[in-house]
Amino acid sequence: MKKESSGEPKFTTKASPKTEPALMELFLDGIKDIYWAENHLVKTLPKMEKAASSEKLKAAIADHLEVTKTQVSRLEQVFELLGEKPQAKKCDAMEGISKEGESIVESTEAGTATRDVGIILASQKVEHYEISTYGGLNQLAITLGLNDVADLLAETLAEEKEADLLLTDIAENEVNYNAAEEA
Repeated sequence: MKKESSGEPKFTTKASPKTEPALMELFLDGIKDIYWAENHLVKTLPKMEKAASSEKLKAAIADHLEVTKTQVSRLEQVFELLGEKPQAKKCDAMEGISKEGESIVESTEAGTATRDVGIILASQKVEHYEISTYGGLNQLAITLGLNDVADLLAETLAEEKEADLLLTDIAENEVNYNAAEEA
């Protein structure tokens, strides 16, 4: 990826897969799936932020919402590099994980650290799903010779790993201990 003087990335070549169409089709299907998932998270994260009580957790969720919006734009760049129109395909896994998160919020008391623990658990399930998805898609992009696409996916993969580590830190250094002290 080359940078222009404006600081915006310049992609000099369109994707040109060097393997069979079936693998490219599977790859594109995965991109459509994670595109739906990221757009779904843009709608879901504000609800989780509102349900959280820990200020650190609220801030982490708010920050990740902004990162997620950037990831949606990055996926739109991926579609462009592939010569495709951005298209979402419903991600059943993300829908299920999101429903589980909503259930945790509904079954825990508002304002408690116990609810925050549940939000972190649900959020880490989301992060782990995204880490596995972006890791697999990144490797497929490399296999297909889509190096510009692989670079974009690797950037998002690193962000998802960072979010997971932050959630672990909040749990280990604050929320879990507070929840253990609740009556």
